[in-house]
Amino acid sequence: MAACISSSQLPTAIRSATATLDLFINAICLRSRSRRSLRGHSTISNSGLPAATVVSSEEAPASDFLSRFSDILKNFRNESHEYIPEPGAKPLESDPFHYNLLMKAFSRAGNIDEVLRLFREMKESKCDPNVLCYTTVLDALLAANRPKEAEKVFDEMIDSGVTPDAASFTVLVKFYSFYLKKFDSANEVIRWMIRSGCDPDVVTYTTLIAGLCKAGLVEDAWDVVDQMLQGKCAPNAHSYTPFLQAYCAQGKIEAAIRLIESMRSIGCPPDVVAYNILVNGLCKHGYFDEVALLLQNSVSDGWEPDAVTYNTYISELCKVGKADIAYKQLNIMLGKKICPTIVTLNIVLDSICQESSVWEGNHHLETSLELGLDVDAVSYNTIMSRLCEIGRLSWVLKLFNDMVKKGINPNTETFNIVIHSLCKAGKLRKAKCIFTSKGFVADIVTCNILIHEFHMARKFGELHNLLSEIDMENIRPDLVTYNTIVDSLCRNRKFLEAIDFVRSADVGYQSQAVAHLSYWLIRHRKISELISLFNEMSEQGLVFDAQMFNHLIKAFCTFGSCQGREIYKICLVLDKMLEIG
Repeated sequence: MAACISSSQLPTAIRSATATLDLFINAICLRSRSRRSLRGHSTISNSGLPAATVVSSEEAPASDFLSRFSDILKNFRNESHEYIPEPGAKPLESDPFHYNLLMKAFSRAGNIDEVLRLFREMKESKCDPNVLCYTTVLDALLAANRPKEAEKVFDEMIDSGVTPDAASFTVLVKFYSFYLKKFDSANEVIRWMIRSGCDPDVVTYTTLIAGLCKAGLVEDAWDVVDQMLQGKCAPNAHSYTPFLQAYCAQGKIEAAIRLIESMRSIGCPPDVVAYNILVNGLCKHGYFDEVALLLQNSVSDGWEPDAVTYNTYISELCKVGKADIAYKQLNIMLGKKICPTIVTLNIVLDSICQESSVWEGNHHLETSLELGLDVDAVSYNTIMSRLCEIGRLSWVLKLFNDMVKKGINPNTETFNIVIHSLCKAGKLRKAKCIFTSKGFVADIVTCNILIHEFHMARKFGELHNLLSEIDMENIRPDLVTYNTIVDSLCRNRKFLEAIDFVRSADVGYQSQAVAHLSYWLIRHRKISELISLFNEMSEQGLVFDAQMFNHLIKAFCTFGSCQGREIYKICLVLDKMLEIG
């Protein structure tokens, strides 16, 4: 763990910023964070981080591209933002048309509560919702993952005498195929449509195809294509994209390529969305040469790559350490007059931080802000996360302070980075203030950070109190959680408590948790406790897999039990494992 930098070692700007942040965090303890946006301010404060010009030659990026990155930033495009109405907004006219316009705007913004508020107001004001209004509410509820409420609204629509149209029927097909996986019911809805004189359209059939492909039922999805053709409903490019997604997810790249070629031959040429799915699949499975050839032949094949195509390709190249090729692709992208997006910026920032210098990345982040680009929390998180990794904890806090002052809303990942940095710096009280602040929603990563850091500081009571404040119903512990707790207990030589934890109902002798605990028991020569644990597992009817054997043998070898008189311990444990297995 990197040592915390003392205040005397920090530049004046950093010490000043840290003091400002201390005041900011203390204010959080007394009241919730201000939501006031400062985007209108034209003055952008300096970050206080070392400028890119003082980076040593060893840290400077090798690529010529990076040396002129500031010029390229001018080509970046801000994502367009649709109008988002204020909560409590009223329609211009009290009729279904204007209510539906406003509900659609809130639905696009993901504000389901406002959609339902307007829907209630319609009914209370005797403005009867029409089929378009019902369809908007149904779609919004499904987008918010509230399928049961969507089903009730559909039933209400039928009971009120409103005749469903193709769009509302399609939402019901989506409900059964995507959320309940009841494909027989989805097919029954299509038959219901036909009986009602409302012929299913290509969107309805494609929705069912997508649900089947997502569930891995590709052959059943092909049956739906046959059904479309029999009903004289011609599939389009979107009808085939779910098959491409399924083939790529299953690693059936050759099948995906054959499908692309078939689409061309049947007069349904794949669009850029279909090719983007193929590019993503090829990259995920390491077929980078094939992607290069695909892009090279794009014009002759009748399609044009877009920003998503290049973002996918560049991102995957950077992940496998091919940053130089990735930067060349970005130059090709710019040469084709394809405007990079904020996603492109974040990919490049992440690559710069990993491949060259975090200071260089911060310089480009500031350049983006000076150019008026709509930098988001992801951009800041990229720099802050890297600073935290290399132990520049005070600079993490300074960037967080700058981010808030600029009116950029931090997300949960941002707060997790800040909490982690504060804990590493020994400022557990300030980390607690951030954690308990109003509006912050903890996730499992937050819990894992707190469990580790507070256990390391031996502040068990405070940790228990903190975790008791979390709504654990919405947070599922993961393997990191279990291993972190086992690590913390064993580091404090509380082996019996660690065994009690692994046998608890929540963990239930989970194989990987048992393997992790076994590592600690072998390390500290607690062989009798390990055999007792195995005996308990045997009584529960549990068996060991090959991974468990490999893990234990590796642990024995690591801690020198494979030599001399210690070898009998291995035989004793392995005999017990074989007996259980």
